[in-house]
Amino acid sequence: MSEDPEIICEIRGAAGVVILNRPKALNALSHGMVRELARALAAWEHDPKVTRIVLMAAGEKAFCAGGDIRALHDLGRAGKFDEMLAFWAEEYVLNAHIQRYPKPYISLIDGIVMGGGVGVSLHGRYRVAGERYLFAMPEVGIGFFPDVGATYALPRLPGAAGIYLALTGDRVGAADALALGLATHAVPSARMAELADALTGRGAVDDILAEFTHDPGPEQLASNRATIAECFGAPDLAGIRDRLALKAREGDTFAAKALQTVAVKSPTSVAITFEQMRRGATLDFAEAMRTEYRIVSRVARSPEFYEGVRAVVIDKDHAPRWQPASLDAVDPDAIAAYFAPLGADELDLEQ
Repeated sequence: MSEDPEIICEIRGAAGVVILNRPKALNALSHGMVRELARALAAWEHDPKVTRIVLMAAGEKAFCAGGDIRALHDLGRAGKFDEMLAFWAEEYVLNAHIQRYPKPYISLIDGIVMGGGVGVSLHGRYRVAGERYLFAMPEVGIGFFPDVGATYALPRLPGAAGIYLALTGDRVGAADALALGLATHAVPSARMAELADALTGRGAVDDILAEFTHDPGPEQLASNRATIAECFGAPDLAGIRDRLALKAREGDTFAAKALQTVAVKSPTSVAITFEQMRRGATLDFAEAMRTEYRIVSRVARSPEFYEGVRAVVIDKDHAPRWQPASLDAVDPDAIAAYFAPLGADELDLEQ
């Protein structure tokens, strides 16, 4: 057993510094990490010595690859749904606190950022992408859905890009992240440690970041942005599929790949996620988080989630047996039920 703490929260100069410290687990968020980050942010919010928050991660491969999905899967398999939902409730409350945090919140993201890692970084004021930055919300591939505030954030990306990212789980690098607004700045990986040190001083955050930023190079999605906007901007899932199929027949290889990608994801998850994106476009952040908690309260008991985690994380055969097996077989009423209010069990964002 390692004695290294999973997360380090300490004051350095003018900054409350947070280091996600599970590099061998790709810095996946445990329940303890969520609680410690929440505790630190609450303490620093009213501490006059702390003028900004700097969030970073140990290791070079991942900033944070998400929540500890295997641990959550095992809790559910054991029937410990209350423990599963306690994790998500505290994580979502943390996401909401970050979104409204009154002090500059700066995430230094150099590596994979997915799922829960997106939740602790995207909603802060500054998202600094290193050269190893790789963003994805691949939840539809494991019978889940893009949560941690994606209901609010993704529908607001330009040109239906967020809907594309949600339904395909595709990855984007620093240049595309900057163009889409997922990142606010791009910085060379070799200068990240120097930047982190500079941010512990009392200089203006914007001025410090301006000294370190660089051009991350060409966007990989640039030539496909029009296709994304046209196809993923359709008013319903059938329209998205029809438009992608038409483009594919016209020889658009990007559309053909996107169509095939969506086709192998959990049909239930794809349908939930599209409805989530549709609703999320008009919700405020708090209501988006309550919506996610309604969905996750049902997904926790859904066979799709356990089958997806089995196929991708446990057995790694990447051959999930989805039920139903096609989007055409998904019952719209069953999807609507995921979004129904929870009554006395609604998420309490004042925790």
